[in-house]
Amino acid sequence: MKKIILLTIVLTLSMFCLGAEANVVYSFKHIAEKGDGPIERADGAIGEEQLFVTVTDLCAGKVLFAFRNIGQHPSSITGVYFDDGVLLGIAAIDNSCPGVLFSRDASPHNLPGGQNLSPPFVTTDGFSADSDPPTQPNGVNPNEWLGITFDLEPDNTYDNVINTLTSAQLRIGLQVQGFACGGSESFVNVPEPATISILSVGLSMVSLLRKRR
Repeated sequence: MKKIILLTIVLTLSMFCLGAEANVVYSFKHIAEKGDGPIERADGAIGEEQLFVTVTDLCAGKVLFAFRNIGQHPSSITGVYFDDGVLLGIAAIDNSCPGVLFSRDASPHNLPGGQNLSPPFVTTDGFSADSDPPTQPNGVNPNEWLGITFDLEPDNTYDNVINTLTSAQLRIGLQVQGFACGGSESFVNVPEPATISILSVGLSMVSLLRKRR
């Protein structure tokens, strides 16, 4: 059983590694966009459990943000927003995951519910993307991913990106739809790396394996 646990954790961690030496994973916290009732809290808990972004150093002044929806509960990332720190602009959107199709400039322009944060979340012009129609099917559904590569401003590095994420000078917002109740919710990245959350995903997979056995 120990071998299964170790293998599961390794496989879980490897899902976040895209071949570069520098990778940091962040989770997301729920923003009370329209209310704080039981349905909103339940959907928020699902997003906090399943949504992650890996920030990868591609060198040559580029950084990759890989968004993943890891879990079984219905949900779909349909909008990605950046409240800028050291980023210059979107260099590329990777839609190579089957079933995922995003384009630049999300609608609405700003992260729904972002005004409820302190300070308010203000999307930088040109620093957003959303899924093409049909919106939910082309979003990032469970076990899918989306990659967005950014150019860095001159003289900035990958370490600057991580530092600005930690200090909340750079924030990442998600609009998520397709929950079982049909609602939509917003999320913002947690400044601390999500190591504990990743291991929790791995242990959840172990639990699932036990049930199947």
